[in-house]
Amino acid sequence: MTATAGEFNVTQPSISRSIAQLERELGIRLFDRSPKGLELTDQGRSLYAAVREGLGTIGAAITAIQEQEKVSKTVVTLSLSSSFAAHWLVPRLGAFKARFPDVDLRFDLISGIMRGVPDNIDLATRIISDDDPHYYWWDFAPEVIVPVCSPGYLEAHGKLNHEGNGHGHVFLHLTDHDLREWGRVWGSVANRTTMKGSWHEFSDYAVILEAAIRGEGIALGWISVISTALLNGTLLPASDRLFKTGRYHRLIAPRSRSLRPIVAEISEWLALQMAKELEQLTDLLTFEDGQQQAGR
Repeated sequence: MTATAGEFNVTQPSISRSIAQLERELGIRLFDRSPKGLELTDQGRSLYAAVREGLGTIGAAITAIQEQEKVSKTVVTLSLSSSFAAHWLVPRLGAFKARFPDVDLRFDLISGIMRGVPDNIDLATRIISDDDPHYYWWDFAPEVIVPVCSPGYLEAHGKLNHEGNGHGHVFLHLTDHDLREWGRVWGSVANRTTMKGSWHEFSDYAVILEAAIRGEGIALGWISVISTALLNGTLLPASDRLFKTGRYHRLIAPRSRSLRPIVAEISEWLALQMAKELEQLTDLLTFEDGQQQAGR
């Protein structure tokens, strides 16, 4: 009685009263009481065996259901940039779960330049050619680059003149991007011999965008990552120029493994979400004032 009271966090007399009440309701005696303690009666032993069997069956059923639930869960592994995951996909995880309630996602994130795709990946975002034989692919977003900053930064510093020396501006740059190559995107402000602006370099593009959102400077924004930030106004174009490379960001799945139908469904859903945002950004993506076309 004392041990039972401790397990249920009640008093010993409370347990004694509960057993006495059970015996009255059943109309049978479950225990023989003697100076040596309690001992189950024949009826008590029969009831104990039945209850034990019943609880055991219930416990086994619960365990089986839980194991079945684990087995039925589908896991999809994604290879994405940390910036795309943080600034585009994470805000949609709730909508994703509503659309795919039985799918668990596993993220393999890349902070810098996106390169090859491991064979254990189900789905990735990369730029590949139309005739690449190694992947199934779905168009996701054109490679369009827009210099961006926060509304507060734009108000304090004004629009960027790409052909100036960058004086008074702070530039947020990805370490993997050689300024000699990316000068065609930045313009004269990136000329090392004449530049007057301040430059901060980061190895993680997600951090660059977070710094830009917080008003710390101007970053190059890939439309496939910043579309949501542009629509909600946390980032604004920092100048009147954008750069179209003619290439396409694609959702890709390695042909080295069978393409599961769920992976195709997820790809189509993600592409649809981006298509809706690109439609809302039509005015930005088609303007001609100061537009430049970057080479392939």
